[in-house]
Amino acid sequence: MDILVPQTYLLGLIGLLSIVAVLVGRQLLRVRRDELSLIRLEQEGAAASRDAGQLYELASVQLRKRLYPQATTTLRQALKRLAGEPDEARALVENALGFALAAQKDFEGAVKHYKAALQAKPDYPVALNNLAFARERLLDLDEAAELYRQSLKLEPTNATASRRLKRVEQQLRRSAARSNASPEAADRKGF
Repeated sequence: MDILVPQTYLLGLIGLLSIVAVLVGRQLLRVRRDELSLIRLEQEGAAASRDAGQLYELASVQLRKRLYPQATTTLRQALKRLAGEPDEARALVENALGFALAAQKDFEGAVKHYKAALQAKPDYPVALNNLAFARERLLDLDEAAELYRQSLKLEPTNATASRRLKRVEQQLRRSAARSNASPEAADRKGF
């Protein structure tokens, strides 16, 4: 009995350390892959490329590495070179540019690009979610709720839209309760 407790503790510790090692290893591999992609794309001259696809790939790596200002510049270049590409490509680039701007707290600019993405591809739930989030950050809660509902119509299993819609609806209920409570409180005070 006395030997089982330390052995169990030791096995549990080894198991926990193994799990942590696997998670850290996966993260290191992901970061290394992004670094190698960034180096490869920079060596190939992707930033000066005329190919919108290569620019989008470079910007995607920059976004994953949280290099938002660089990604914004790269995505703007990609937009200029989208001539002849399908609308879906325009939607992807516009959505990514909106994301890069939102990450820099430029929600007005992000809204503009999310709307452009939806013009290119109206049934794009990711762009709808992103537009709703930007509207939420701009405190336009009614429109944000409606956009989340539209996203759920396109993709009923969209967990992000469902979770965010519940949050926005709670905020709207609290706001309505506060505005309804204010006149009653004033009436009781005799105002």
